[in-house]
Amino acid sequence: MSAILSADDLNDFITPGVACIKPVETLPNQRPDELTNPYEVTTEDKVAASNAPPAQITLTDCLACSGCVTSAEAVLVSLQSQTEVLTTLDKHPSLSLDRLLGNGLDDHVNGHGHGADAKLFVASISPQVRASIAVTYGVTERQAGNMIECLLSGPKGLKSGGEHGSGFTWVLDTNTVREAALVLAAEEVQSSTSASASAYANGSTKADLSASPKRPILTSACPGWICYTEKTHPHILPHLSRLKSPQALTGTMVKSVLNQQYGIPPDKVWHLAIMPCFDKKLEASRAELTDTSWQSTPLSPEDVKGVRDVDCVITARELLMLADDRGISFPSISKSPLTNRERVPFPDAKLDAFLFPGSSGRSYSQRNGGAAREAGSSGGYLWHILHTQRALNFPNSQVKIQRGRNADVAEYMLVINEEGKEKVVFKAARYYGFRNIQNLVRRLRPPKPSRMPGARPVGSARRPGARGPNADKGDEQYAYVEVMACPGGCTNGGGQIKVSDVVGLTKGVEGVENGGDQVVSSDQKAWLARLDEAYFSASSDSESDAGEDVEAMDVDEDETDMVNGISRRRIMGILQHWEHLTGVGLDKLVFTSYREVESDVGKSKVSETERVAGLASAVGGGW
Repeated sequence: MSAILSADDLNDFITPGVACIKPVETLPNQRPDELTNPYEVTTEDKVAASNAPPAQITLTDCLACSGCVTSAEAVLVSLQSQTEVLTTLDKHPSLSLDRLLGNGLDDHVNGHGHGADAKLFVASISPQVRASIAVTYGVTERQAGNMIECLLSGPKGLKSGGEHGSGFTWVLDTNTVREAALVLAAEEVQSSTSASASAYANGSTKADLSASPKRPILTSACPGWICYTEKTHPHILPHLSRLKSPQALTGTMVKSVLNQQYGIPPDKVWHLAIMPCFDKKLEASRAELTDTSWQSTPLSPEDVKGVRDVDCVITARELLMLADDRGISFPSISKSPLTNRERVPFPDAKLDAFLFPGSSGRSYSQRNGGAAREAGSSGGYLWHILHTQRALNFPNSQVKIQRGRNADVAEYMLVINEEGKEKVVFKAARYYGFRNIQNLVRRLRPPKPSRMPGARPVGSARRPGARGPNADKGDEQYAYVEVMACPGGCTNGGGQIKVSDVVGLTKGVEGVENGGDQVVSSDQKAWLARLDEAYFSASSDSESDAGEDVEAMDVDEDETDMVNGISRRRIMGILQHWEHLTGVGLDKLVFTSYREVESDVGKSKVSETERVAGLASAVGGGW
């Protein structure tokens, strides 16, 4: 086990490692000369250190360093906070979409006038954040969503203050885009499974399968897990799903359509994501998640860095701080949805129906039953893939769940009855929390070559999920593993409102303090149980707001098309429409890539002269 991961109180928030490449240097204050004895030896602990300013560690620094495994509350993230949200709103007036699309771009985006500094503000909210707000203020999950929307877009919310009275034009539910992510994840596993089978039968080479991840495919929606993998276990990278997270997909969809179809530059669209996890700030800062990955025309040299698909990420805690900083009492915000007159439709009618599924704000899958509790609180990737496999390949199979050594480890199997015996035809697993992830990573470590000529490699571990007589054949190995850094899943993200915060809120303390203890006490465990209850209630909530007209969706449903309330045919139609609008291949829109981050901690620094000399020598040249 890595030394960084050996702490007893290990959780999803690893404090910066001792080998941080950007240390803060403090020098002792010098005493006045008249009080200094030249013959006296003064130790460092007897001299007070100078008051150095706090270290400003940017997200770029954190991503470039491998002294830390994931993000931490101790890292001073200066670019993404509620302060940055208010600063941006106060600096830029809201871009009028009606006037923009009606009068063209010249005067409003690319020209001068009042629109030169204007931006179109868009927000996306995760269901875990809504559940956290719901439990905190004793409201339903839908009412919590209405409160957030009224804060961001309503006339009595953020628009009531600031120099320009700017607010968010659209507030999106990431559940809608998550449906696309689930269908794409199931397609990825189906493609990998069928490709592996055909490759074995036809003797295909390894290069034929290079486009698909290696089995078992591992979830890539958790940025803490991705950061940890890239910096400490690069052998895991070929197993990672190439699919973007719902947060990234939302930003890509909105910015790519507005840019490619309506000519709105990506830097004129400012996308805020409100997520349960601090690690999502790191995800938003990745160079792979910018417009450079989907632009249809080559960028100019000055734009090669790209514009982020997600400009800022704040958490549920920071959302309360955002209201507090604007002088708004969050509990007093209206729990009713905004009226249709206050809502600005998305320019494309088909995407508008997809992104805003009726004025109720409930996604298509929620209106059709939603996912079961067994799907977990992290998006339900494994559960959807399992039932897609059952619908497409094994209609007569049964789902069998076997709990592991703790509640955060579980195996999911599809079994069929053959001659009175159960046969496993598909196997997947769930691993939450770094303690459990270590066991998974250890089993995927490749064997080391033996020093003895002709000897078998040593150190090869048992494949994940493999046991019994078919272990060597791979029949019972995991096909998919849902991995999340947070114990308990995404509802337990570090940015969620804690039970200790609620004590302060009930005493009349405005807002909450970011950071703090992550110790899971007995009260916190009960709090998490209530939070999970609120999260799952979103799918079964039959409450309807007065005067709502829920738009009916025409979908040709069959047993293989509808899985957990999500129509594969409908989602694929939306994705193809997105591809048609932008003129960009779907692979560039929905997939991303990963890279190994090499540590330079403890290594001698190579000067620029030495680096250039090495390059010249490598190509056979010289000075």
